[in-house]
Amino acid sequence: MAAPKVVFFCSNCGANSAKWVGKCPTCDEWNTMAEEIVHKEKKTKVWSKEPGKNTGRARTFSELESGQEKRHSTGDVEFDRVLGGGIVDGSLLLLGGEPGIGKSTLLLQFALEMGSKVLYISGEESEDQLKLRAERIQKADSECLVLTETSMEKIISEYKRLQPKYLIIDSIQTVHSSLLESAPGSVSQIRECAAEFLRLSKETGTTVFLIGHITKEGTIAGPKILEHMVDTVLTFEGDRHYVHRILRVSKNRFGPASELGIYRMNAGGLEPVLNPSEVLITQRDGELSGISITASIEGMRPLLVESQALVSTTVYSSPQRTTTGFDVRRLNMLLAVLEKRCGLRMGTQDVFINIAGGIKIDDPGMDLGVVASILSSYENVALPTKAVFAGEVGLSGEVRAVQRVEQRILEAEKLGFEEIYVSKYNKQLKTSSYNIKVHTIGKIDEMFELLFG
Repeated sequence: MAAPKVVFFCSNCGANSAKWVGKCPTCDEWNTMAEEIVHKEKKTKVWSKEPGKNTGRARTFSELESGQEKRHSTGDVEFDRVLGGGIVDGSLLLLGGEPGIGKSTLLLQFALEMGSKVLYISGEESEDQLKLRAERIQKADSECLVLTETSMEKIISEYKRLQPKYLIIDSIQTVHSSLLESAPGSVSQIRECAAEFLRLSKETGTTVFLIGHITKEGTIAGPKILEHMVDTVLTFEGDRHYVHRILRVSKNRFGPASELGIYRMNAGGLEPVLNPSEVLITQRDGELSGISITASIEGMRPLLVESQALVSTTVYSSPQRTTTGFDVRRLNMLLAVLEKRCGLRMGTQDVFINIAGGIKIDDPGMDLGVVASILSSYENVALPTKAVFAGEVGLSGEVRAVQRVEQRILEAEKLGFEEIYVSKYNKQLKTSSYNIKVHTIGKIDEMFELLFG
C-alpha cells in the first residue's frame, strides 16, 4: 500500500490543493481549506451495477423514449405538494435543517406510512431510540426495516440483500467508506458516499433520502457539489418556541423549486396544516394599531400572513430596526421611502416588525402590508380588521404589481375579508368580478389618504 498523502479540500466547493491556502482558488472563499489524509491507491466503486444495463451509445432525441415520470404519493399532502405531486422513482433527495427541528421525525413518519418496503439507515440513533420514536408517533408498518450502521460497504450489502423501494440515510455526514482514509463528515467522504448513493438510485430506480447537517451559517454541511448532485434539496426550518415547522424546496428537477409545506409539531409527531392562513392570523378581541393582513404567495400557494409593527420614539442616538421573519434591509428601504415620499420623521423612531406565527416570508408583495402596519402604529390608529394588502413598494413610493394577484384576492375572499388594497398596475384585473371590494392604488400616499384621511 502506498504511503498516505495529505491533501487540503475546500469545504465550500470541494476543490483540493497540495498545500494550505487562505483563499480557495476555485470559489474565492476564505478559510475553507481542511486537511485530509488520502491513500494513493486504485479505488473501486462500492456500488456496481449489472453489466449490459447501458449500451454507452449516444442517441438522438428522436430515438429516446418519451414518457411522464411516474410519481408515488407519500400519503402526506404537504410533502406531496413540496415535491411537485409525489416522489419520482430513482430520485435522490437531500433534507437539511437545524438539530432537533424534526428532520428524522419527518422521514420516519414517511417510512412508517408508506406501503412499500423502506430501509431506514441510522448512524446517529440506536435501535431502541428509533423504537421509542416510532411508538411516540403511534404508527407501525411491517414493511419498514431499520439498520443502525455507518459503513458504506455494509449499507450497500444490506441493500442488495433486501432490495427496498426507498432508502433513507440519517445522516450523510455519518456514513464513511473504507476506501478513503479521511474521517466521517469530511469533504471527500461526503462527496464520495453521496456519489455512490447517486449511482445506486439512478441505476436501480430506488428513491434515496439523505438527511444533512447544517453549518452555523445555515447552509448544508459539506461541499457545495453535494447540492448539485442531488435531484431535490429540501430545508426543514422553524422556531423552537413555535409549534409550526416549514418544509421548503430550493431545488427540484421534477417540479417547482419554490413550494412550501407547513406542519404542526405535537406529541404524536408532525401534523400537516391544510389551511395555514387561518393558523398564521392571530385571533384578537378588539382593534389594535400596528397590525395588518397581507396576501402573499409561497410557491403555488396563497397565504394570508399577519404583520405586526411597533413604532416608538427612540431614546438612543441611533434608532433601532429589528425584524422577525422579514428582511431588515427591506425594512430600512421602506422606512426611507416613507420619510422621503410621505414626510414622516422615521429617523427619530424605533421600528420593530414581526411576522406572526414564526414564519419567514420573502414575497415582495409583503411590502404594502408592512407599510400599512407601520403607518397604523405611527398614527396609533387601528386598520380595518377585514382589510388585506398585497403590493410591492418601489423607491419612488409607487405600488408595483405583484404576480398572481387573482389568487391572492380569491384567498382573502374565501376567508371572509371585505376589502383588499392592490396596485392599479395589475393588468387585466377585473375588480367587478369579485365579491370582495378591491382598492387599486398607485402610490403609498394614496393608501395613507384612504386609511387615515
